[in-house]
Amino acid sequence: MKTFFEAAIEKSIAMTAARVALCVGSILALINYGDRIFLRGDMRAIDWVKLAVTYCVPYCVATYGAARYAMKHSKEQGDDTATRENN
Repeated sequence: MKTFFEAAIEKSIAMTAARVALCVGSILALINYGDRIFLRGDMRAIDWVKLAVTYCVPYCVATYGAARYAMKHSKEQGDDTATRENN
């Protein structure tokens, strides 16, 4: 059975989470900061930090969901193997 961390650092999970973060984060950034970046141009340093966090949140959520699924799937595979060995 995989641990959460082992599942979370798998290349496929990290790449998928990065794609989700890029897409969702960009949409959220445009909604929340689009006018300040493109129209007014008055972004402060704290706003740029918040913008970076806007991308981190969907990455973490996607990674968490995928890692939990991978752990559950790994456990079920282990249960199936144990059942076959006992029969």
